[in-house]
Amino acid sequence: MKAIYDRELRSHFNGMTGAITAAFLLLLTGIYTAVYCLRSGYPTFSIALAGNFILSANFVYVLVIPVLTMRSIAEEKHQKTDQLLYALPLPLWKIVTAKYLAMVTVLAVPCGIMCFYPLILGRFGNVNYAADYGAILAFFLLGAALSAIGLFVSSLTESQVIAAVISLGLFLLLFFMPLFAPIIPDSAAASLVCFLVLAVILAVIFYLMTKNAGVSVCVGVILLAAVALAYVAKPELFTNAVPSILGAAALFDRMSPFSSGLFDLTAVVCYLSVAVLFVWLTVQSMEKKRWM
Repeated sequence: MKAIYDRELRSHFNGMTGAITAAFLLLLTGIYTAVYCLRSGYPTFSIALAGNFILSANFVYVLVIPVLTMRSIAEEKHQKTDQLLYALPLPLWKIVTAKYLAMVTVLAVPCGIMCFYPLILGRFGNVNYAADYGAILAFFLLGAALSAIGLFVSSLTESQVIAAVISLGLFLLLFFMPLFAPIIPDSAAASLVCFLVLAVILAVIFYLMTKNAGVSVCVGVILLAAVALAYVAKPELFTNAVPSILGAAALFDRMSPFSSGLFDLTAVVCYLSVAVLFVWLTVQSMEKKRWM
């Protein structure tokens, strides 16, 4: 496992992906720090990381994570070297975990350097170090969660470009989700339509994982039937269901409390849960390919 981790980490920096990711993160967070903290005389680094929605530094993840994750598995599949991974005397979950930890390490480098920012700001004013370092931790965990999503997307295709575009689209959706939630009707019928569409999307994802059209159609039919039966049995459960779910799934929006100096433990648990879930889904996606 360590050998795969070392190989992946070297490939990130030898191919400049890791260096560009780290440099871009530090550049953008440095600009936000200069604008919010140094220029405005506000010695709170957490506001630069998590405040003011699109003007916060966490938006940079929307741009850099797809580039970092697009080649992780898609390139292996394109070059047919993924067959070598299956032949290794290691459980598949260890291989996927090693790849994931290499990407997380790339993110940890700039986040580690960011830990010096509050110390620098401390020379110009009173700094709440606990709040700032809590925001840095949440910023890192957000990147780790998004990296797991990007890793899963990369396992669904052989094209790095397609993996990057899909990840970019997903991250934009997650970023602007707090804006979408209020405009979605809270009626049960509207939620029903959204859940039916989601069932179709899940069936398509299952097809991408298995390439088995028959089974994917069966999965889609079962999901559609389950949603329809649930609506007939208890339609009141669907009232305001989609806006509530979108609010809970807004990963970027969970950074907001950190900009106010609060440490939101639920956000930390959410980021860790998303990371574990999508690493597990990546393992399942690759397991399905093993027997194709």
